[in-house]
Amino acid sequence: MALDDNFLYRRRLGTGMAVRRIKLNGKEVRADYQSVVSGTAESSEQLLHWLREQHGQIGPKFGCGISQCGACTVLVDGAITRSCVTQVHTVVERAEVRTLDGLSKKNDHPLQKAFVELQAGQCGFCLNGMVMGVLGWLEERMRNRNRTVPTQAEIKDFLSGGADRSKPNYLCRCGTHYRIVAAVEKAAKEMLR
Repeated sequence: MALDDNFLYRRRLGTGMAVRRIKLNGKEVRADYQSVVSGTAESSEQLLHWLREQHGQIGPKFGCGISQCGACTVLVDGAITRSCVTQVHTVVERAEVRTLDGLSKKNDHPLQKAFVELQAGQCGFCLNGMVMGVLGWLEERMRNRNRTVPTQAEIKDFLSGGADRSKPNYLCRCGTHYRIVAAVEKAAKEMLR
């Protein structure tokens, strides 16, 4: 953010900080963020950085920074969201933001348990994206009244971005793909019963 843009914004609105209320893992928090108005576009810091630096959410990771790898995935009002490319000012007032950190303090959520029991992760860097992405996907299926356990082919399709590559993809460089698919299948059976 350029100093001139920041000065222009403070001069226009009388302050350099903007505020939004967000429900973060069930708790309402103030989203104080730098906002810059320049011409017709507004910009603010990335949601990922706001979550990690302002609220200690270490689940979402910075991977690629261009919405490709999935390491930064969070759920915003239930929608799978890449926080590395989502600016704080675009998150609507009182939106519900869910991160891996708020999933379960006791690690007893079906997805957490399945990933641990089946040793689906090695380095752990990609797990945030996979767990949160799959959670959003399974919850969307439930909202749409689809209570069937996804097949392994459907799980692989989801994780790879879909046949048309229009969905987010989740990459594991360590190569635990078979265990990841098995963990998703196991968790889905528990969540959808």
